Amino acid sequence: MSVVWAATSPESGLFDPVERRTEVRDLSDRFSALRSRGQGYVKVRSPDGEFPVLTLAFRDVHAVVHLMGDTERMSLLVGDGTVPAGAEVEVPIMNDLAAFTGDFVLDTDRAWDLVRSFTQTRVAGSLGESLAALPDFTCWLPPRLLAGSPSLKRAVRTK
Repeated sequence: MSVVWAATSPESGLFDPVERRTEVRDLSDRFSALRSRGQGYVKVRSPDGEFPVLTLAFRDVHAVVHLMGDTERMSLLVGDGTVPAGAEVEVPIMNDLAAFTGDFVLDTDRAWDLVRSFTQTRVAGSLGESLAALPDFTCWLPPRLLAGSPSLKRAVRTK
């Protein structure tokens, strides 16, 4: 089964935005190489369309997963309790570190399981459910829209 993806380069440590259409095995190999480096950013979609896109940003055992439903909609997976809600974790988003509160951090292995499931089922979610319909996804707003919302600023802060 093929998948379209872009990811951090294990050699340079920088995000390579060039999308590749390969077998899922190649994506798994890239993720394993990034795991060995301790951090990375992976963007995945079906070869059948531009959306949905699932992204996985991780550093060590902490990860953040975004779902882009289209050019106007992005959702952020709610954390699994790996990190306390008030604590912050930094993960690479493309080439920059971004801080997320524990509300949105999950274990890297669980996050990778979600991505693997997406590559196999073409459905963004475990057990064949759509992530957009799952209660543990929440809307994410870009930083320019956070200006008037202190509570949202605490949830997601870009460095």
